[in-house]
Amino acid sequence: MSDFPEQIRIGTIVKGDVPDYIRQIMPHGFECFTPMWWQTLGDTDLNATAEGVKRVLGDSGKTISSLGIFGNALGTKEKDAETRAGWAKLIDAAELFDCDLVTGFAGRVVDVPIDESVDRFVEVFAPLAKRAADKGVRLAFENCQMGGDWKKGDWNMAQQPDAWKLMFEALPDDGNVGLQWEPCHQMVALIDPIPQLRKWVHKVFSVHGKDATIAWDVIREHGIYGPKPWCWHRTPGFGDTNWCDVITILRQAGYTGDIEIEGWHDPVYRRDLEMTGQVHALNYLKQCRGGSYVPNPTTK
Repeated sequence: MSDFPEQIRIGTIVKGDVPDYIRQIMPHGFECFTPMWWQTLGDTDLNATAEGVKRVLGDSGKTISSLGIFGNALGTKEKDAETRAGWAKLIDAAELFDCDLVTGFAGRVVDVPIDESVDRFVEVFAPLAKRAADKGVRLAFENCQMGGDWKKGDWNMAQQPDAWKLMFEALPDDGNVGLQWEPCHQMVALIDPIPQLRKWVHKVFSVHGKDATIAWDVIREHGIYGPKPWCWHRTPGFGDTNWCDVITILRQAGYTGDIEIEGWHDPVYRRDLEMTGQVHALNYLKQCRGGSYVPNPTTK
């Protein structure tokens, strides 16, 4: 564990058998971990999972930075109801993991424009936000398009600033509702993430460590609707984002949260190379953070 003061911790997302997965990857130098579930908690025993995690972390100084559940909490299907229930259960269980942040998609009403999802968003998340505030827990919405756009989609309305403005204006806020931001999802929409982060950093509670590569030569020749792929999700260190700039903006705003590496997307560093890519990203982001802490000389 680095002794970098007030550091932005660099961690990763954990799926599956959470305590065992953390046990296996802890020696690589990850500083925090985010257990994540897809749509439903299933038969997860959160009390047992939290106890297992605490045993594995021990006195290492490493932490659980957030808990995440990703599904469409605004939908009407059975799985959507399980997602809503999962948000509530994770809010209640956050203290068991010694963390105060629950994250996921904002959801959306299926295949209607984002502005027509706002009332349903408030209906679902106003009571969840109040539940969270009463327990000292914050909520953060990830900015993934999940294949949708402004007019249609079936997963997530929290895609970009126009949606964020609608959401945050509509939802009663005790200061505990914000964003889980990453540059990748903005870049694949051809949004410049750096000025966006500078403008919205006050609402950023968590950062996903995922990048993108934009093939501008392909766009110039074939456009974005042609047969050639023109962008790829990347693990940090392999994409186009200047993460030194990202961390500088975060620090200037007083951000002391985490950057969670989100793997399983890089077209090269995946499968047998998954952890190779993640550890490269971990070391790269630590360097972007400033490397090893060096104390100043004492003065008299």
